[in-house]
Amino acid sequence: MAGIHFLDAKGPDGIRVYAVGDVHGRRDLIEAMHDRIGEEIARDGVADWRIVHLGDYVDRGPDTAGVLDFLTSRIAGEPRIVALAGNHDVALVDFLAHGDRTQMFRRFGGNDTARSYGTHVDFATAATAEAGRQALARAMPQAHLDFLSGLPRAVAFGDFFFCHAGIRPGVPLERQDPEDLIWIREPFLGHPGLHPKVIVHGHTPHDEAELMPNRVDLDTLAYASGRLTALAVDGRTKRLLEVSG
Repeated sequence: MAGIHFLDAKGPDGIRVYAVGDVHGRRDLIEAMHDRIGEEIARDGVADWRIVHLGDYVDRGPDTAGVLDFLTSRIAGEPRIVALAGNHDVALVDFLAHGDRTQMFRRFGGNDTARSYGTHVDFATAATAEAGRQALARAMPQAHLDFLSGLPRAVAFGDFFFCHAGIRPGVPLERQDPEDLIWIREPFLGHPGLHPKVIVHGHTPHDEAELMPNRVDLDTLAYASGRLTALAVDGRTKRLLEVSG
């Protein structure tokens, strides 16, 4: 099956697309990235644009609540900003509804999220864990929960397909498993062949963005590195942007 190489891939006519990697509670970085993008759009007189966030807004970093405040306010009334679901975002919604069935909350930064809402989940006993879950559910604004609960898993623009984690090679893009879109690593990361579109994703962190023939990984571990990375696509022109803090 023929595929598209990154060097040949083209964005949609007349639309500049920015894809932004995993944020993980770094409100300072997501604000800085939006400022940078806004300055470029104004400077270049861009007629139409999209900003695609690749998921994982919550956990690990210091200000999940601030990130969700920022995104919900920016997206309200602005359909050109698209936020996709990450595995951490889906896991937080599941934790609030059902408890820590996957142990993801306690193991992978959930209490960093809780602290940003002024709460803490103590897993010493089932009773304390449940009390903490309920406290976090009360503390989180309904707008934040509605936002996380309604995130789509993928979107496509031009020759690019955007999702959090990746795709299952060989499966048509329109038939991808929603769980693969937020969780997969192998066999996606090691797949040598081209895909029907270039896959732009996060989820698997690296010191620098990965530009591969068949995919682009924008997760530069923002919560720890202090660097948030984005890909800008304008026609056949592709370039990376980075903000730090």
